[in-house]
Amino acid sequence: MSIKDRDPGQHDDSEPREETQKEETQNETPAGGTTRRQFLTRAGTAGVAAAAASMGGTDIFGGVHSAAAATPPPPGVPASAGFFGRIFPKLPAFAPATNQVRAALLEVGQSGGILDAQDDLAAGPVALITDPTVNGNPTATNAYGTNPDNVTMTAGSTFIGQLIDHDITFDQTSLLGVTQNPTVSPNTRTPALDLDSIFGGGPAIRPDLYQPNADGSVGPKMKIGSGGVHEDIPRVQNADGSFSAVISDPRNDENMMLGGLHCAHILFYNRAIDDLPSINPALMGRTTPFPTSTSFDVFLAARQITLWHYQWLLVNEHLMQVCGSAVVNDVLAHGNRFYRPPQGDGFMPIEFGAASYRFGHSQVRPSYRANFTSGTGDSTSPTADPFFGLIFDPSQPNFNTPADRDDLLGGFPAPRRYIGWQTFFDAGDGQVKTNKKIDTALSTVLFDLPTPTIAPHTQTSPVNLAQRDLLRQLTWSLPSGQNVSRAMGITPLTPRDLTAIAGIYAPFGENTPLWYYVLAEAKAATDGVTLGPMAGRIVAETLIGLLRADPASYLSGMPGFVPFLGTDFVVGPNASTTVAGNRSYTRSHFLHYAGVLDAGIYR
Repeated sequence: MSIKDRDPGQHDDSEPREETQKEETQNETPAGGTTRRQFLTRAGTAGVAAAAASMGGTDIFGGVHSAAAATPPPPGVPASAGFFGRIFPKLPAFAPATNQVRAALLEVGQSGGILDAQDDLAAGPVALITDPTVNGNPTATNAYGTNPDNVTMTAGSTFIGQLIDHDITFDQTSLLGVTQNPTVSPNTRTPALDLDSIFGGGPAIRPDLYQPNADGSVGPKMKIGSGGVHEDIPRVQNADGSFSAVISDPRNDENMMLGGLHCAHILFYNRAIDDLPSINPALMGRTTPFPTSTSFDVFLAARQITLWHYQWLLVNEHLMQVCGSAVVNDVLAHGNRFYRPPQGDGFMPIEFGAASYRFGHSQVRPSYRANFTSGTGDSTSPTADPFFGLIFDPSQPNFNTPADRDDLLGGFPAPRRYIGWQTFFDAGDGQVKTNKKIDTALSTVLFDLPTPTIAPHTQTSPVNLAQRDLLRQLTWSLPSGQNVSRAMGITPLTPRDLTAIAGIYAPFGENTPLWYYVLAEAKAATDGVTLGPMAGRIVAETLIGLLRADPASYLSGMPGFVPFLGTDFVVGPNASTTVAGNRSYTRSHFLHYAGVLDAGIYR
């Protein structure tokens, strides 16, 4: 039976889906048992290894299983938070995993195909930002543009999304286009917004990430590196002249912007340690001062302060920008309808990780201004000596080798390889740039990835990002965008919205791969400004649901928390009037406290 012939009503998840999902996802804690997340919270992440035996052992990724016998979880919910799961387990796959379907997906995602914005890379990185004839924005003959800017989000929004993704999901076992059951597939990140991709579980688990002390102990402060002028990811030099990053998640060294954010969170945390004695505990919902008698106490306190600032910005800036305030406020006020993880046991739904949250790939610019001074020293002028570069440049010599290249690949320290954040987040000085709209156009640079940007221990072919995203839809037997929309009570897109993909393979017009549908929905529903109603709710419910499932998050512990570190930052008079999200405390305030952004100083 062809996909086109499949009965579009071949699911039972439309009208009664909300109640069914409640039954399927709200699995109870086993009688007499303790959930993995509750145990992690009580023991403290760094104490997990020492205490695991009393809980019945650990899996190879550090996940703790209850010693008590557990009833089988509902469909779609993994037996352990260390595995992926599903929000809509009853929906059929969008297509069978046949050679014909794989070939069609590869054609949809091919270089020069319907997803390729066909940016004029030869015009150079500066023109791709500033020249209206090549920057993809609307023209007299193209009212939408080929790869238009999104003025509601800044250029840094893309990399915040990448940092968040690396915090909660990492698949190192599946093969692209080969079907696999997510509920028995390991997620090597904790499905909690706890920045384990940075903290690595604490000094007892990853002592190499923390500064050594005179007595032989390590921590609580974390190591930070330098390329010679400004902060860099900690690295060790290898015998062949290459460098290995000393970080919990190697993906955070994929590009300079992501590496800079990784460093900024380390520096924020390190400064919070210094300021801990002067921080009013009431600001963190405490009636007594933070315990500081041991370095582990200090680690826990500074980590919690850092996490609550990070989590608050995720909800009040990032989600407001990518999902829109209406759906975010609805989820905050009325709770989740579809993704309903039990308290203490959040899991990573594959509809989020492999499809809905990959919308950010369409927002990557082909080029960026990385900094303002190219390693020559800080300046009061934003035009001193800017370093513009393609994010990845296939014309670079040794394209797959990190070096002091003219593009923005990570993996190498050098005097000019740091970030001037006024380009990426709004400091009110008129220097901020935007990212791209959420639509079915990806920047051309993403159709030929350098291999260092592909996570280790994962399949390296193809190197085309669009094809990789599309093949993942088969890997996880993801449902079609139409069926997910119906299950959520949302009217699906019309055939007119899906003409391009149907022209490649007709069945995809009626049963569209979920990731592609997410992009098409955003363009059709919001003109690419935010996610559409289906994907926006999945993203908002997943991230807010993970926070609510985590007893240590600010939404669980102190929903009225307000950030307080970095509030002395003074936003300039030329702040953007179009950028969405809460503007009282922004990523610029966070970066200022971290010591990487100062008003009027250009790095």
